[in-house]
Amino acid sequence: MLTLFTLYALDSRGRRSEPSTVTTRTSCPLIDDIKAEEIAEMIYSLFNGYTSGKEQQTAYNILMEISSPMVYRVIHHYNSHYEKFGDFGWRSEDELGPRKAHLILKRLESVSGRCASLLHSAYIQSHIDSVLYFICQMDETRPTGMVWYSTLHDAKVTCEEKLMSVPRNIYGDTKLW
Repeated sequence: MLTLFTLYALDSRGRRSEPSTVTTRTSCPLIDDIKAEEIAEMIYSLFNGYTSGKEQQTAYNILMEISSPMVYRVIHHYNSHYEKFGDFGWRSEDELGPRKAHLILKRLESVSGRCASLLHSAYIQSHIDSVLYFICQMDETRPTGMVWYSTLHDAKVTCEEKLMSVPRNIYGDTKLW
């Protein structure tokens, strides 16, 4: 997954520079594993016993509205808790019909191999990292039209440290906390 950040420089008058884009790449998008387990339980409840057309449509809508990696994790939880009642693929086809089941399972093709292997982890925990960054400004006004690189060597610049919270998942075979 790609995450984009846009950076700007601000002059003393509050004018922005041209934007610079910073891209970070992660193996897998952020997912909420607790929510994935809740959805798996909800799908099981909808599939359990007689399934009305409304319940079938509800299950289908839920699975089509969440991200593909989240569907992957829902299936992981469903199969680990309820496989004795039939694996997710078979139950989906039985309850929703082959066309809808195929549409749901086809979404998994968009999940990279690396992400899929991470989503098979026994535990996925959400974590928030703090990333340090700086906001800097020149303390004196420069005439308009001056080129930045020609004035930086003799400019007085004040910088302030800031922290940015970045959510991420931690994958593993055992719980960390």
